[in-house]
Order: sequence, then structure tokens, then C-alpha cells
Amino acid sequence: MNRRHRLSRSRDFDAVYRHGRSVSTRFLVLYWFERDEDGDGPRLGLAVPKAVGPAVVRNRMKRRLREIFRARSEELPQDHDYVLVVRPGLAEAAEQRGFDWLGERVEEILGKAKA
Repeated sequence: MNRRHRLSRSRDFDAVYRHGRSVSTRFLVLYWFERDEDGDGPRLGLAVPKAVGPAVVRNRMKRRLREIFRARSEELPQDHDYVLVVRPGLAEAAEQRGFDWLGERVEEILGKAKA
């Protein structure tokens, strides 16, 4: 995923949290917000709290989620910002069940957001 397709500034996260909508599942919470300016694709911000695990685990989770999101970004509205919040327990479940299972969890929450 390109850096220009990532949310990195605090004010961008705040805009999504304050003005966006949200859906949640057991392991993930998704916030999304329609940007005013036309973008060249959806942007993703990840929030992986320390409760998920040590830095190595959190960074691995972020890499995997970015890759899953990048693969599905063509299907998403191009003028939206997304913040994906990981809940504790996802890292362990993903390690046990694999990368495909993690992709299914992301599909599940994106499906809820479309509805």
C-alpha cells in the first residue's frame, strides 16, 4: 500500500472518528468518512493498541492488514477515509487460523460497512 493511501496525521484520524460512521465485529472496529476533496483512492489508518501485544506483534498485524486492504481497495469508494481499530485477541486468533481467516474478518467488516 502506497504511503499516500495511508492516514498518518492526527487530524485525519480525528475527522474520521468525529464525523464518520462505524461498524464493529468481535475483533475489529471500522470507521469511515467521505472526504470532501477528490482523492486518488481510499486511505487507511490503523489503530493497534498496546493491549494487542508487543511491538513485534502489533507491527506484523499492521503489515498484514495493510496488504489485505490494498488487495480490496479497488472495490471500495475512492473518496473515503477508513480507520481500522484492532481489538485484543485478533493477533492470537490470526496466528492460529492463518492469513486467509484474517482476510475473511476484514471482508466481514467491509460488508457491514456497505450495508
